[in-house]
Amino acid sequence: MTALPPFALFYLAALAAALTRGHLRSAVLVATPLLGALNLWWLPVDATLSHSLFNLSLEWLRIDRLSLLFGYLFHIAALIGLIYALHVRDTLQQVSALLYAGSALGAVFAGDLLTFFLFWEGMALTSVCLVWARRSPAAYSASVRYLVIQIVSGLLLLTGILLLWRNSGSLSFGLIGTSQVYGWLILAALGLKAAFPLLHSWLVDAYPEATPTGTVFLSAFTTKVAIYALARGFPGTELLVYVGATMACFPIFFAVVENDLRRVLAYSLVNQLGFMVVGIGIGSQLAINGAVAHAFTDVIFKGLLFMSMGAVLTMTGRINGSELGGLYKTMPRTTLLCIVGAASISAFPLFSGFVSKSMIMSAALKADYNGVWLLLLFASAGVFHHAGIKIPYFAFFAHDSGIRVSDPPGNMQLAMLIAAVLCIAIGVFPGVLYSALPFDVAYTPYDVTHVLTQLQLLLFSALAFVWLNRRGLYPPELNAVHLDVDWSYRRLLPALARRVIAVIEAIDQRLRQFGQRLLQQLLDLARHLYSPGGVLSRDVGTGTMVLWVALLLAVYLFLSFT
Repeated sequence: MTALPPFALFYLAALAAALTRGHLRSAVLVATPLLGALNLWWLPVDATLSHSLFNLSLEWLRIDRLSLLFGYLFHIAALIGLIYALHVRDTLQQVSALLYAGSALGAVFAGDLLTFFLFWEGMALTSVCLVWARRSPAAYSASVRYLVIQIVSGLLLLTGILLLWRNSGSLSFGLIGTSQVYGWLILAALGLKAAFPLLHSWLVDAYPEATPTGTVFLSAFTTKVAIYALARGFPGTELLVYVGATMACFPIFFAVVENDLRRVLAYSLVNQLGFMVVGIGIGSQLAINGAVAHAFTDVIFKGLLFMSMGAVLTMTGRINGSELGGLYKTMPRTTLLCIVGAASISAFPLFSGFVSKSMIMSAALKADYNGVWLLLLFASAGVFHHAGIKIPYFAFFAHDSGIRVSDPPGNMQLAMLIAAVLCIAIGVFPGVLYSALPFDVAYTPYDVTHVLTQLQLLLFSALAFVWLNRRGLYPPELNAVHLDVDWSYRRLLPALARRVIAVIEAIDQRLRQFGQRLLQQLLDLARHLYSPGGVLSRDVGTGTMVLWVALLLAVYLFLSFT
């Protein structure tokens, strides 16, 4: 091979970024994903890179259509994110971002599960730095919880890999399934990072606490690597259909009432992951294509929305919907770019979300998952409410907050512009994306049925929002804390544990006191018996002792011969 494996260039760039400053570091940051994409283009389709370690073959590079698509996606995400963060003068963030992107690339090109695990853990260790980098008490607490969850996921994955290796003698990363215990362990590890229901709280807890630039990277890599791994290891697992449908629906209720707009987007991210998981669970070629295509478009339009909210936070220092509004007057470019992202995530025709989400919906109908299709339809309407309308409306319109700030620095605007152009380009020319999908499937998103169904859904959803808002029935933006599943292990379980420990301590104290009293009584009894004049301290004659011995011998002989 004359070209580097994709992760290596990012790791080398991280070292260079740590040793440089100013414009030279900025040049390294921008050049890395561009050169990386060119390097990936040069790699032959059959390129491999492996070596042996303790009689194990580690395959650092395996290229197929699935890994190649995610490889290009992560280069695009890295380019947009690094341009967005050029104004930041923080070595920790910039080096961590390069290592994080490199680890994600290493994971999707790993040909065996042990290599995948190494990069999986690399993502955990580097991504947590993007939460730490905000350097606030809330960010520190969230990062500790985030790291614990990442470590648990890694332990589950490693345990599953070792069991698989013991059973089959192979570490090849292919179809795994759930017929064995190791399959369930690996699925649990992937599900944890894919934010399955009840396992999602780490995402909505940590992502909003990261830096404005760090959240853009976080939204792009960890969950999408989990989606990639599910598509490779568990396609057609029917359980994922229902898990994904649940994921697509339940975050809507949290997002509608949430005040922190970056937390709204975090819930929205879980919602969009649900669509992808449904596609993987259906397992048909159309469904897998839809899941992978939606992962591609989601990275871009969700990144655009996180960037627009990051711009608002950077310029105003605020991110709660109740404290914002009227920013369209002084942040017109950010407003327009945010609306493009909102239209994309809402799946408006001619925007990227439409050409990917419709594939999953069509696959659900073709596979006779009619109930799931209805749930996804409801979820689509909910997405339009909380991400398509709520985000731009409460941030830039609604009431006038009186805040007057300008659009963010030019590099942030450029990154958002690139993402917005891609959102529109993919929506207008979906064939370019479709040609890179894992399977060759003839699919036309712009037929009358798809377009009319989606337009009707968007129209009635908009009317419902307007009517609810005018009648005062839409949940107002309140400065409040909304409880999620993490309340159970952050508040409920510790409270129960404290009560149980208090009961155990009380029982232990009483047992100790009883034991002390009993021991004291025994000591008093012994002292009494052996004290001068006590029964056991008296002198006993020889004749008396001989009599007792004879009596005991007689009893023994009687018992022996009867």
